[in-house]
Amino acid sequence: MSVQKRTHQIEKLARVYDDEIGPIWGTRFGRLLLRDLTIPERGQVLDISCGTGSPTVELLRRMGEGSRIIAIDASSAMLDVARRKIEGLGPLGKKGVFFRTESPIPRLSFASDVYDVVVCNLGLAEMPDAAAAVRDFARVTKLGGQLRCTLPVAGTFTEFHDIYREVLVKHDRTEALERLDAHLATYPEPERCEQWLRDAGLEPSLEVEEFSLLFKSSREFFFAPVIEFGPLPAWKAIAGTGQELQDVFWYIKEAIDAYYGGRPFAVTVKAACLAGRKVRTVAAPASVAPPPEIVAVGTVAGAEADGLEEISQVTQLPDDAGEDDEVVDVALDAFTDGKQRPPHL
Repeated sequence: MSVQKRTHQIEKLARVYDDEIGPIWGTRFGRLLLRDLTIPERGQVLDISCGTGSPTVELLRRMGEGSRIIAIDASSAMLDVARRKIEGLGPLGKKGVFFRTESPIPRLSFASDVYDVVVCNLGLAEMPDAAAAVRDFARVTKLGGQLRCTLPVAGTFTEFHDIYREVLVKHDRTEALERLDAHLATYPEPERCEQWLRDAGLEPSLEVEEFSLLFKSSREFFFAPVIEFGPLPAWKAIAGTGQELQDVFWYIKEAIDAYYGGRPFAVTVKAACLAGRKVRTVAAPASVAPPPEIVAVGTVAGAEADGLEEISQVTQLPDDAGEDDEVVDVALDAFTDGKQRPPHL
C-alpha cells in the first residue's frame, strides 16, 4: 500500500476512533489498564501508543502537582485528536502533559530508568516482537516503577476463527490453514505474557477479562470499524489474493448467516492487562543496539532534568513508520448489495 493511501487510512481512523471504536474496544481495555493504578507524587509517566488520548486523560485526573506525562504515538493524526481533547479539559489540561510523534518500533528513544509509570493500551499487539517490546518498556521504567500493557490474548474472536477454519478445511485450503494457525499464534496465551514480564525484570501480575461484541449480521460484522481497522486486513491476507480471497470470504459470509441467521453474531474478546513492578535491570540482547549516547529530544536522564519541556517540539516520523508495507485493502464482493453467488461456486 502506498504511503499516501496508508496516511489516508490513518487519518480516517483518527476521525472515527472515539465514536466508533473507542467505546466498545479501547475503553474496555483502558479501564483494565487503569484499574487501581496510582501515580506517585511528582511522578514521571510515559504513555506509549496513546492514540486519541483516552488513557492520557484518565492519567491526568490521577496526577498530583509536579507530575508529568509524556504521550507518544506514531500517528500525528491521532495525536492531533488527543491534543484537542486535552485542550478542552480547562485547568486540568494545563497539567504537565507533552505529546510527541514517535513510534516505539524498533525501540524507544528515551534513556533508561526514567519513568515511574509506563503504560501502553493496545499498542503491544501491533509490535512485531512483543517480548522485546516489553523488555524495552521495562528498560525506561525506574527500579521500583510499574509497567502496564493491555492486549487481546488467545481466545479472542474464537467464534469467527472457528468458522474460518471450518471453511478452509471444507474447501481444502491447506496453505491458508497454515497462515490461519500462524495468525492465531499472534494472540499469546496468558502464561506466555507473564514470562515476558519476568524476562524483562518485572514482578509479574496478569488480569484477564472476557467480554463479547454483538453484530446483527455478517455484513455488519465485516463493516464495523472495530473489525475494518482491526483484524480484517490480516484475515484477508490469510485467504490469499484475487478470486481465492473473494471465494473464501463468500463461504465465510454464508456460514455466519447460516449459523446465526436471525440472531446476533457474538464474538468473544479476552482482554489482558500485563502489569509488573521493576525489580531488576535486564541487559539488552547483544543484537539490539544500545540507547543513543546523545539523549533524544524530550528525554530525561534523571529525576531533576528539565528537558521534558522540549517534547512540545514534535518529532515527525513518516506516516508509514513501523507499519507493514503490505496491507490487504480489497473490497469483498460477497458484501456488495445484490451480489449473487458467483457461478463458479
